[in-house]
Amino acid sequence: MKERITLYHTNDLHSHFEHWPRIRQFLKTQKQYHEDKGEEVFLFDIGDHADRFHPLTEGSAGKRNVDFLNEAGYDAVTIGNNEGITFSYEELNSLYHHADFPVIVANLFTESGERPDWVIPYLIKTTKSGIKIGITAVTAEYPAFYKKLGWNITSAKDELKAQVRVLKEKVDIILFLSHLGIREDEWVAEECRDIDVIMGGHTHHVLENGRRHYQTLLAAAGKYGMYTGKVEIEFDHVSREITQSSAVLYETDGLPKPEDEQKLIELWEMEGRQLLSNEVVTLEKDILHNPLDRESPLSQLLGDALLDWCSADFSIVTGGLLLDSLPKGKITEFDLHQVLPHPINPCVVELTGSEVKEVIRQSMNHAWPTTVIRGLGFRGTILGAFVYRGLEEKGHHFFVNNEEVQADKLYKVATVDMFTFGYFFPEMHRAKKQYFMPEFLRDILKEKLMNKDLI
Repeated sequence: MKERITLYHTNDLHSHFEHWPRIRQFLKTQKQYHEDKGEEVFLFDIGDHADRFHPLTEGSAGKRNVDFLNEAGYDAVTIGNNEGITFSYEELNSLYHHADFPVIVANLFTESGERPDWVIPYLIKTTKSGIKIGITAVTAEYPAFYKKLGWNITSAKDELKAQVRVLKEKVDIILFLSHLGIREDEWVAEECRDIDVIMGGHTHHVLENGRRHYQTLLAAAGKYGMYTGKVEIEFDHVSREITQSSAVLYETDGLPKPEDEQKLIELWEMEGRQLLSNEVVTLEKDILHNPLDRESPLSQLLGDALLDWCSADFSIVTGGLLLDSLPKGKITEFDLHQVLPHPINPCVVELTGSEVKEVIRQSMNHAWPTTVIRGLGFRGTILGAFVYRGLEEKGHHFFVNNEEVQADKLYKVATVDMFTFGYFFPEMHRAKKQYFMPEFLRDILKEKLMNKDLI
């Protein structure tokens, strides 16, 4: 006898709730369809469902995302880096306490080496006919960030291998929820041949009909809820093995539209705005902003705020980090969130004077200000002009605290974490760094604005 098992999966929604009404309706309808036919069906999310760029996620500290997953009837989820390192320890530790589903993450531990009480390393589901399905998951490693927040993130590959060794003695089918990215998933398919299906995310790859890598089926549904994935498994009860498996993606724009779709999208936006309605400050005048202008008042204020917060020698920001001006009058947390929606943390980098000069030289690349930026935590559009505070240029010479920059002297530079990831400045990537977490740029600007003497 052969039996069909159907898996639906989402990944990297990043709180793009404009797609959620259709996804939720589709998943609930499909799950009911399979259950009515007596078929086994499971729903999984592969992480980065929550992204603090959306005011509802920001205002609820991600708990409304969990509500959405509950309502859709998910059977299990794993976390991505947006859940793992953009929420404080306390926020993540309580995020899933009202979840109706288990959270599977094999490589997340507390500082003392224990698994959090809301995490399990694997899950075993038994179908009505007795098929045992083992599900395990790991998430991408960002050890410096997890450690700063109070977590211990261990080797994803080592933890995965350990869980697979346990599961292969207990189950008929092994599923892997992977927030590692496509290249790592290919490695897993090569090294862990006992895994039958990898449902992946993190690198936002789109596998329209899946992909067979060695004996393992890889499946992934892109980003932002543009697709929902489905995997079908045919299991033979006599041979006790999978005889066939396939994957397909459903484009969200092609799914049936709920009647209340637009109303829901607007409602979620309004709810987020209300949650962030606390007044921060009342401005006596506009603080204007032009992302391409090095003299932009708001860019300079952000640079000053960063310099003060980090107690550095000088600071580097870019105009594209700020998405709008701040108008005269009442400024709320929502307003600051709209201006600085990025999950980007302050950082202090230690550079020699020679490295400082090289960074400045690179930042003068005329193409950079209008360069469109994607990833790295950036939620804006263009990079914008580089703005330096605490550093002056006089006749092609640079000065910090009225002293010319010395080649061998070490300087503390306050900047943003995305400049340390290697894409922009190799010097910052190699340098000694101190990340400030869980504070984001909007938290730094908020503190500056609350100091009325500076407005």
